Amino acid sequence: MTGPAPVPDRVREFLSRDHGHYIDGHWQRSSDAAMLESLNPATGRHLASIARGTVADVDDAVRAARRALTLPAWRELTPLARGELLHRLAELVDQYADELALIESLDNGKPMSVARAVDVGTTSKLFRYFAGWPSKFEGSTIPLSPRNNLEILNYTVHEPVGVVGAIVPWNFPVSMATWKLAPALAMGNTVVLKPAEDTSLSTLRLAELIGEAGFPPGVVNVVTGTGSVVGAAIAEHPDVDKVAFTGSTEVGRMITRAALGNMKRVSLELGGKSPHIALPDADPVEVAAAAAEGIFFNQGQTCTAGSRLYVHNDIYDDVMNALIDRARNIRVGPGTDPQTQMGPLVSSRQLATVSSYIDSGVEDGAVVVAGGGRPVDLPAGNVDGYFLEPTVLVETTHRMRVVREEIFGPVLVAMRWNDLDELVEMANDSPYGLAAGIWTGDLRAAHRIAGAIQAGTVWINCYNLTDPASPFGGFKQSGWGREMGRAVLEQYTETKSVWVNIT
Repeated sequence: MTGPAPVPDRVREFLSRDHGHYIDGHWQRSSDAAMLESLNPATGRHLASIARGTVADVDDAVRAARRALTLPAWRELTPLARGELLHRLAELVDQYADELALIESLDNGKPMSVARAVDVGTTSKLFRYFAGWPSKFEGSTIPLSPRNNLEILNYTVHEPVGVVGAIVPWNFPVSMATWKLAPALAMGNTVVLKPAEDTSLSTLRLAELIGEAGFPPGVVNVVTGTGSVVGAAIAEHPDVDKVAFTGSTEVGRMITRAALGNMKRVSLELGGKSPHIALPDADPVEVAAAAAEGIFFNQGQTCTAGSRLYVHNDIYDDVMNALIDRARNIRVGPGTDPQTQMGPLVSSRQLATVSSYIDSGVEDGAVVVAGGGRPVDLPAGNVDGYFLEPTVLVETTHRMRVVREEIFGPVLVAMRWNDLDELVEMANDSPYGLAAGIWTGDLRAAHRIAGAIQAGTVWINCYNLTDPASPFGGFKQSGWGREMGRAVLEQYTETKSVWVNIT
């Protein structure tokens, strides 16, 4: 490998700070001055220090957000002006894209190329897309048939929900934050945002850009810390009107229970165990490439990861030979090295979890045909990083944990199929329903399978594509509600029906 790229002075200075919370337009220390250590997953060593938030910090942030709702600088801002603020923020993200991508790569571990194109690129795109909605999300007039022949003018208006608590994961830190921020702000809400404790840095840099863009104080607040303290306090807070969460299904259940106190609205984007399906007419080399990308992209730390591969028996051997070859030749290393194709997992905890799943699969009878362990050719400075080889398991069945549970790492389980109805039954044999992929030239069969699969997104002859204009979310235990597109705006507004007697 050529080695990691040098860290520019401005990023080095940013990392050297003791990062506080962004509340009411200002940076402040945590109420108990405690700090969390952010580690570089490629080295296992110290990267930066962030504030360990408390319940009191969340209270401060919610008060600031509640106050900002009433300030003329935000409440009376015209829809066009609100859109212009979002557009200005997108321009700043573009201006500092390389810097944001480097921070993301150092903090999360992913390759710089992914951080730049996907994380930062999506962030800018989301702000630009939702910048157009404030002036276009319209109410309606409704023809009625009231009693007593009254003549009624009935119309609807959309109003902000209020204070939104946003809790986001560590796999796509800044773009996942933007999935919540962009529509919430477009609709005139204020936000208290909690980034993941393992990957808070890019969101803190984004908060600086939010201030630079000119958003009024208190409209966006960022409180860092642990989920058990800060996340729980946001979910339980009586002055938070809605909580938007992306993360595991288990934590989603906890968020839902906590939100019952004041019956706050809840939207959840949760786990997945997505089936990736190859029909007998599919090109084996193309399927192998797509399957590898579908599971090894972002180190497999993707809710939509195509972690269950179902290949028709006629092409199974050809697909698996090509896939195994691809998996064995993926360059694993630090994300800042331009030759890296797959970086480390986000933390030692995640590495241990994923490794335990591989062990479980082997104990249950699965066979490792690629990967399964730690890479042996890492640079000297990265031997303590959280690296794992791209792993492929065969001889798997639906009774195994590796097939039924979300692993959230670069581990693919592969299975044969022959009968189409049995295939659909296997694909749906999961508590999750987030996404699925289908590879075939037979569009009649593709549409039939797409209609039968219980998933919020189905990709046909492509995989892992998203766009701000297209709704995203899951069936079953993969979540409630939708992100992105026009559909998400319903999650961040209340609809008021007004009746006027004009008889």
